[in-house]
Amino acid sequence: MTDKHARPMTEATIKHHLDEATLLAYAAGTLPEAFNLIVATHLSLCDTCRASAQAYDAVGGALLDDDAAAMTAGSLDQILAQLDNGFDAPARHVSTSDIPTPLHSYIGDDLESIRWRPVGMGVKQAILRTSKGATARLLSIPAGAAMPDHGHHGTEMTLVLKGAFQDDDAYFGRGDIEIADSDVQHIPVADIHEDCICLAVTDAPLRFQGILPRIWQKFVRI
Repeated sequence: MTDKHARPMTEATIKHHLDEATLLAYAAGTLPEAFNLIVATHLSLCDTCRASAQAYDAVGGALLDDDAAAMTAGSLDQILAQLDNGFDAPARHVSTSDIPTPLHSYIGDDLESIRWRPVGMGVKQAILRTSKGATARLLSIPAGAAMPDHGHHGTEMTLVLKGAFQDDDAYFGRGDIEIADSDVQHIPVADIHEDCICLAVTDAPLRFQGILPRIWQKFVRI
C-alpha cells in the first residue's frame, strides 16, 4: 500500500460533485428511482450541489408557470445567474448522521438497521428495493481493501457515506460522489483507517477483468 492510501480521516469539504447534466435531469424528474435516490442523498450532504439544484428547480418553475409569458425580459436571466452565484433557498433533507435523510425510508436511520450480505473478499452489500431502470446498493468495504479491477457497460455513481476510498489520484471522502462511465477502468481502494460504506448505483452490469470476479458477479447481481 502506498502512502497516498494512508491519509488521516478528517472532516473535509466535499470536492467531488454532481455534473450539470445530472442535476438538470434530477430537476426535470427524468432519472430512474435509484439515480434519483443517490442524487438526493448527495444533495443532503453537499451545500454546493444543493444550491445549484434549487436554482435549477427555480428555473423550471419559472418556465412552467402559467404566467411565464408575462415575465420581464431580464427576470429569467436573473434566475439563471443564480446558478453561478448560489441560490439562497431553504435547505431540504440536510443530513449530519451516518445515514442521510433520503435513505431512511430504504434502510432505516442507523447503520445497525442494514441487513448486510457477504459478497466475498470481506466486502458486504445490501441491495435496496427500487424501481426498474437502475440498481442501488450499499457497499461495505474493509479498510485498505481493493475492489476488483472493473469497467462499466453503463453509468456507475458511488457516494461515500462513511470512511473514504482512493481511485487513481483522486481521494473520495464522506459526501464525495464519483461518476464513472464506459470509458473508466479502475480499482478503488478503501482508506486504511476505516471501513468504507458507499451508496452505489448502476444502470448496467459492471465489466470485470478477472475470471473469478466475473463468476462471482452472477451471484451478487453487480
